[in-house]
Amino acid sequence: MNVYDVSKRFGFAGPLSDKAVQVCRMFGLTTEQLDDRSPTHRCRLRIEPGDIVYLTGPSGSGKTVLLGELEQAIPSSERINLSRIRLPRDRTVIDCFADEVVTSLKTLSLVGLSEVYNILNRPCHLSAGQKYRFRLARALAAQKRFVFADEFCSELDRITAATVAFNIHKFAKQTNTTFILASSHEDILMDLAPDALVIKDFTGPAEVIYQRNQNARCKTQT
Repeated sequence: MNVYDVSKRFGFAGPLSDKAVQVCRMFGLTTEQLDDRSPTHRCRLRIEPGDIVYLTGPSGSGKTVLLGELEQAIPSSERINLSRIRLPRDRTVIDCFADEVVTSLKTLSLVGLSEVYNILNRPCHLSAGQKYRFRLARALAAQKRFVFADEFCSELDRITAATVAFNIHKFAKQTNTTFILASSHEDILMDLAPDALVIKDFTGPAEVIYQRNQNARCKTQT
């Protein structure tokens, strides 16, 4: 088990325009007060191999910030992020996988990308949801210890999202791959069954709930 303690503070950047100064005066604020109220996103996590960590909360609450800080805490050789997986224009989907055809098809099936016309299409020509699933399949095939994904399954219809979440849970446990995921959607939690649920809001502390022990809860001040 490894413990990750990450923190990111956004200080007041300025400068203040005449309009901004006028707003500050209206609310009785000084630049020092603005800096004191700058948000700090902090989280302390205990992660075991094969864990699924799910960061959730409303848009703008800091999920992506924490995801990025956790990613930076992992050596680059051990991690992959879906957002940085490119979409080839010169190959079909199936040609983007180095494994044998049957193994590649199984990986594509895990993410719900098993239609033959999609498999024989070029990734750049897929729909937005299909592109996301293609990137997820590439991440699974990369065999990295950590997979990072922001807006996990947000672009998918909710039935497909639930199926993909269920399959990701099985994949994590079978391969000891750790998934660090972020999304505001909570409807897939039952199928994903994360080992650590990080609940982030705008002003309060981040709450970490360890599902491997239903009684293990902690709060990290932000």
